[in-house]
Amino acid sequence: MKRKAEIKVEVKIKKKRNCRRNHGVNWVRGELIGRGRYGSVHLATSTKPITRFGRKPEIMVVKSSNWVPCLRSVQHEAEVLIKLKGCPSVIECFGGQFTADENGEKVYNLFLEYASGLDHLIKNSDGVKHIHQCDYVHCDLTPENILLVPTTTSCGSTSLVAKIADFGLAKRTKEKDQPSEIWSVGCIVLEMLIGKPPWDTRFCWKPQDFLDMLVFDSPKIPAKISKEGRDFLKICLAFNPCKRLTAEELLSHLFVCAVNTTRRI
Repeated sequence: MKRKAEIKVEVKIKKKRNCRRNHGVNWVRGELIGRGRYGSVHLATSTKPITRFGRKPEIMVVKSSNWVPCLRSVQHEAEVLIKLKGCPSVIECFGGQFTADENGEKVYNLFLEYASGLDHLIKNSDGVKHIHQCDYVHCDLTPENILLVPTTTSCGSTSLVAKIADFGLAKRTKEKDQPSEIWSVGCIVLEMLIGKPPWDTRFCWKPQDFLDMLVFDSPKIPAKISKEGRDFLKICLAFNPCKRLTAEELLSHLFVCAVNTTRRI
């Protein structure tokens, strides 16, 4: 039999854990989805979806950080997403909230649209176009940052929409920065088509080895890819940035048009 004092201690510990796990005025923190450079990401449930501060979905994700440099980056991401609001190819932001952890340390929580566990893309040029038109560059376009969000169509069926996420490194654009994002689009599409990273990094023992590979070794484009697909990739991955198309021009490329036609069929 446990003594009353021991039971009280256990109850206090459980309350403390729950406080840490579920902190938030109108939301409850759920299971951990992942950890990154800028904090942790959890599922979250709104206990009061509509408040005087705006509307939140019942299910969302919350990105949290309490380390000062990372906290500022997450806040910066919120500012960028608010400016990019309205594009269906960019992950939606529902604002942020400061809380405190069990040690009294300040935690910034950013509320984001929940995406399913799929991490690949068919077409993200539309999102890149919108980002550039808003005078930003993403600076971290990778397959992991392209999420497929389930949406309900007008006929009631469910489809997946590719959305760009993780704007912690985004910055105000200079025209010379935009071609680097087109190169990233090419890398992502190539990885999607061949099912593996464009470069074999098994023998890159040092960071400089990897940088040399990126600079001096162009990724190999398999012959089995369609003629339109190879042309699209060659344009995106052109060594000379001036020879790469803009995101808006990519949307008119035959490869992208063919993908859209196939989807409609």
